[in-house]
Formats: sequence, C-alpha cells, structure tokens
Amino acid sequence: MRRGVIFGLLLVLWASLTFSLAVAQDTATPPALPTKTPTALPTLAETVSVTPVASAPLLQPFTQADLTILTGNVQRPNGLAWFDGKLYVSCSGDWTVYEIDSASGTTSQYIYGVKNSNTIYAATSADNRLNLWMPDFMSNSLVLIENGVSRNVVENLEGPWGIARWSDDTFLVTNLKGNTIVAVHPDGQFQEWLSGLRSPTGVAVDGNYVYVANTGSARRAIEWIDASNIAVSGVGVSAKDAVQPLVSGLQNTTNMVMAADGMLYFSYALGARGVVGRVDPSVCRANGGCTNAQVEVVLFSELAAPLAGLTISPEMNLYVHTIFSPDIYTVSLSGTPLSSN
Repeated sequence: MRRGVIFGLLLVLWASLTFSLAVAQDTATPPALPTKTPTALPTLAETVSVTPVASAPLLQPFTQADLTILTGNVQRPNGLAWFDGKLYVSCSGDWTVYEIDSASGTTSQYIYGVKNSNTIYAATSADNRLNLWMPDFMSNSLVLIENGVSRNVVENLEGPWGIARWSDDTFLVTNLKGNTIVAVHPDGQFQEWLSGLRSPTGVAVDGNYVYVANTGSARRAIEWIDASNIAVSGVGVSAKDAVQPLVSGLQNTTNMVMAADGMLYFSYALGARGVVGRVDPSVCRANGGCTNAQVEVVLFSELAAPLAGLTISPEMNLYVHTIFSPDIYTVSLSGTPLSSN
C-alpha cells in the first residue's frame, strides 16, 4: 500500500514539473532575430586611436572622398608599379600586363603571359631598356620583362609575392607559402636568405635595412632585418636569430613602399576596410618597435581589404586599388594636410 502511495506522489510531482517547464518555454521571450538593416561601416574615429611616432602633429588622413579614379580599363588589377610617368599593372583576369598613363589614364596592353603578380619592380637596364621584375605567384616563378620580351629568371619558388632590390646584382623575393625570403641573382641563381617568417608578403629595402610584412601574424605584422649581418654570415638564416619588430598589431599587412619622404608606407586592414598607413622606420627601430596605435593613417578608404596594389611616385602621388576591382585610385600626398615628418 505504501509503495502505491509513494509511486502516485512521484507521478504527480513529475507531471507538475513537466507542466511547469512547458509553460516556461511557452512564455519565455524568444531571442531577437538578426536585423535586416545593413550596419554602417565604422568611422575613422570609432576604429583608430593614433599616437604618431614622429615629432610633427598628426593631421586628418585622406578618406574615400579624396580619391580620384584614374582608370577602369584593367579587369582585375593586382601588382602595381609607377615608373617614368607610367603605371604598370598585372591583371590576374587575363594574364596581361598593362601600361597606363599615370596622368590621363590612357591604357594599353604591354605584354601577355604573367598570370598573377602581386608586386612589380620597375627599372631601366644599363642600355636604358625598361625592365619589369615580377614574382608570378601562380606559376611560382620570377619573370623578367625586358623591352617587351618576357622570360622566367627563376622557377620552383614557393608562392612568390614581394620583391625589392637589395643590391645591383641581387633581389629579395618573399615566398608566402614557404615562409622565406630568397636572394635572386639576374643570372637565375637563387638561395634561401631568411626562413621562419609568417606568410610574408611585401618587402622593402632602405640601405642595409630590410622590412618584411607578415600577413599571417598581426603580432609580427612588419619586421626588420639588418641585411649587412646576414650578408657576412651566409644564407639561410633563421628569422628568430635575425628579425626584430618594426610594427605590431596590424591585420593582413600586404604591400609596402619606401617613399621619397623617407617614410615606410604599407597597406593593411581595419575590419573590412582597406587602409594605408606609414611610420618613420628609424624611429620604430630605435624604440624597439612601434604598435598599431603609433601608425599614422594616410588613407582610410571604403575599399574592401586587401588593398592589392600600392605604389607611390617620386612626386608623392599615391596609387592604390582593391583586389578584384577594375578601378585604380590616386591622391597627391604632396602639399597635403598630412603631417610633414
């Protein structure tokens, strides 16, 4: 008898608990649905707090409204270089290099066959011929276009991205997939120069100093190397023994340019926005590195990151474009509201 009573009480308690849970579920406030109203992109003031490392005061950076569209005649521009009044642009859509008048935007085909070059080094040879050195990421080769004729100088690279001239007979090329920098000679010989990087992209040379962007690490966004130390100790030096921090805390740093004003310019991301910033590299080296808060924002664009192309003329005209978009934008940095460092 007692067992029946106990069982009955347990049954009543179970039923009451089940009913209470059902009522709670029916009366609970449902979670809010995601809004269908597009969220506005943050403003510069909402995303950037800057303490410049130079002595001059920081003034207002350029925004999208300050940019001028130069041309839309290249389907999918990628690598970009200014030389002697012309822009040379690699198109990853049709594997063509285009020549663009940097003032008028007049565009013409220069040569076909480079598949996907993220950076271009342009110079004249000893006999005054135009040379375009182009790391071809897709074909894992370094291409030389000399007076309109192309050839592969080096093959079997590992995702070559950035290129900079280190000396008269040596280029430095970053291998994004191999996490290395290789030293390449015009005769086709190359050797590992530095290992242990984090998906390196842009590279720039300033005397004996080499700057490299690590797009795979915000903490190691831009690092510097004293090239003279590596030159005397041989090749294949590990990054942990040679690199030092230049700028930390940047997202997806890609291309870099040492400009005529002695500043290092670089493209990176703030959320979804493409941004161009700059630092005085000598100040950052002396201070043991700069943080992202000490980067001077030059251009806060509405273009989607990454900004695939970046080049600056000797007259301080900046040219930039975002990936997979035909528009190339320009703005003059000369006589601008930017601080003079």
